[in-house]
Amino acid sequence: MLKYAIKRILQMIPLLIALSVIVFFLIRWIPGDPVSAMLGPGVPASNIEFERERLGLNDPIIVQYVRWVRDIFQGDLGKSIVSKKPVVYEISRRLPVTLTLAVGGTVISSVLGVILGVIAAMRQNRFLDNLIMSVSLLTVSMPSFFFALMLMLIFSVQLGWLPSIGLNSPAHAVMPLLALGSSGLGFMARTTRSAMLDVIRQDYIRTSRSRGIPEKIVIYSHALKNSMIPIITAIGLRFGGLLAGSAVTETVFSIPGMGKFLVDSVTKRDYPCLQAAILVLATIFIVVNTIVDLIYAAVDPRIRYE
Repeated sequence: MLKYAIKRILQMIPLLIALSVIVFFLIRWIPGDPVSAMLGPGVPASNIEFERERLGLNDPIIVQYVRWVRDIFQGDLGKSIVSKKPVVYEISRRLPVTLTLAVGGTVISSVLGVILGVIAAMRQNRFLDNLIMSVSLLTVSMPSFFFALMLMLIFSVQLGWLPSIGLNSPAHAVMPLLALGSSGLGFMARTTRSAMLDVIRQDYIRTSRSRGIPEKIVIYSHALKNSMIPIITAIGLRFGGLLAGSAVTETVFSIPGMGKFLVDSVTKRDYPCLQAAILVLATIFIVVNTIVDLIYAAVDPRIRYE
């Protein structure tokens, strides 16, 4: 297991290098000039050129990339063109918020999705199965911002139970987490149901039942355990999707997270903030996927042997 883990961790290095190249050069292809966006209209061309020279934007792009990578290894992600503050400071204020939303939304969608998926598989083609699949289809099809607005209208405007803006207390987190969790609930339920149906049709499940083993043990100790590979994959993908995909929810609830930070950075052409934010989120996603691979090996030893 240790050898497999070291191998998977070492495979992250070339992936991160390729990621840094892609992020840096693709951002430079975004139309618009960051200095012009920062200074605003009507600024003399000489001032714009002076500012570009000061920021090093007139240097060859390879020189800019090497300088950026060198600074990263020194723990410096640069300074925001707009706010003039260190990018590390900007990200450190927002990343915990997004991680809280991503982890909370993933836990809600995973726990409820797996439970509903198991129930649907056990009641295949019956009323409860059809009801769960209908609700799952609804949650998958409904845009997250629409559900977030409905939650705000009901629980904040009409009932006055929950605050609608910010993330300053546990009560503030209820609606954002429900909005993010519901969007993945249907996906998790459908994935779990499909994986469970594939397993419960296997011969060893029928053999376990014929030996008189209680149904709960057959389902949870045998069937669910052997269905975990696609379920774990879905959980990892869901978490990665919420890392950068929570921008709409953060905007609806006025939450200063990484998603909103990315949107603002693109609008203002703030290269240091944009490339650092994408790199940080992508790195977290790669680490999460590596952890998922290690969990695969723990759940199914055949994977690490292969």
